[in-house]
Amino acid sequence: MSQSTTYVSLDIGSSSVKVLIGEVDGGSLHVIGVGNVQSAGIRKGTIIDIDATVQSIRKAIEQAERMTGMQIREVVLGIPANGVLLQDVKGVVAVNSENREITDDDLGRVMKSAQVMSVPPEREIVNIIPKQFIVDDYDEIKDPRGMIGVRLEMDGTLITTSKTLVHNILRCVERAGLVIREIYLQPLAAGTFALTEDEMNHGTAFIDIGGGSTTIAIFGDNRFISTSVIPVGGDHITKDLSIILKTPTEQARKIKHQYGHAFYDDASDDDLFEVPVIGADSKDQYSQRYISEIIGVRLEELFDLVLEELFRMGIHDLPGGVVLTGGTTKLEGILQLARHVLKTRVRIHTPEYIGIREPMYSTAVGLIRYANMEDTYFGFTAETQTAATTSDLDYQASPKKKVVTKEKERKTSFMNKTKRFFDGFFE
Repeated sequence: MSQSTTYVSLDIGSSSVKVLIGEVDGGSLHVIGVGNVQSAGIRKGTIIDIDATVQSIRKAIEQAERMTGMQIREVVLGIPANGVLLQDVKGVVAVNSENREITDDDLGRVMKSAQVMSVPPEREIVNIIPKQFIVDDYDEIKDPRGMIGVRLEMDGTLITTSKTLVHNILRCVERAGLVIREIYLQPLAAGTFALTEDEMNHGTAFIDIGGGSTTIAIFGDNRFISTSVIPVGGDHITKDLSIILKTPTEQARKIKHQYGHAFYDDASDDDLFEVPVIGADSKDQYSQRYISEIIGVRLEELFDLVLEELFRMGIHDLPGGVVLTGGTTKLEGILQLARHVLKTRVRIHTPEYIGIREPMYSTAVGLIRYANMEDTYFGFTAETQTAATTSDLDYQASPKKKVVTKEKERKTSFMNKTKRFFDGFFE
């Protein structure tokens, strides 16, 4: 009988901090707890106030804990794509075993050898993604274990980001009383499971429109190709509404969610709603069509910026089209506007799980599913996992040691995936 594994994902966004508790059983995810609170101390994916961010994380964790009665200690953390660089790498090792059968050890060594390269001191390795394995000149192998060979090679993509950005995020998570189980790049985790097999293969732009920024991730040939961040998001729409309607920011946010429409031609001009005015007792009246013009102009600008960024990235053709996600994509009419501006096929991705059927949860879901995918691939199953208690946590501060939990030591030492992640961060 299969045994379920519990994961907790932490998605720290500019507009909200989201926590998901999910049980994965036989590849099926069941969401059992959710925490979602408004962010404080974060702008455009960058932490500007550690104390405020820590409080936001704690509130989101407490919400999820109250829903399930569980105590959360270990999280799968998403890192934003700000300042991310992708680099092609290659690893080569000789097969160790006497019978020349490729084992877990060989797999771990070839991945480690691909990371033996010069990384600037201001950058940190986030993930390494295998493209293919090559066994004695036989290429395009997905999993070489069990095969017979003398030489094992791996072509992969190394993802690095700003050490300062990672340092500040990890500091916040640590101060919130949490231990990090794994770290993944947000658009990598979300896009891997939001896109269909054909979209992954043909070439698709996965665009996450968040509160403070919009992340573009390009997938093609069944792999993650490139990513970029535009510093415009849903919060800019809220600010526009607040300024033009002369209403408080919180009121503008409610109006956006309740009456907002992105496509002027389809917006209603009949029903009027009242808007309180800053510094006055009176209220003004507006129609949905009036505010749709404000929203549409900002979103049209955003999609124009997306086109410019795609051109800058060297992307001239997207056979798989565009997939939108993120909280802002809940706006009515955004699909029509995106198709009108981008001139290609566009769809909106929404996670299909009870309680979180909203685009804002795409990254949080992706983090859980990506962690489970890697655990399955590298042989870390529910049978090898034990429940973490405070006394079980080996939380090292030494710059020579990695931050791990005891029940994960086998996997971490085999993979060496967290190499240099935490070294010296919490001294």
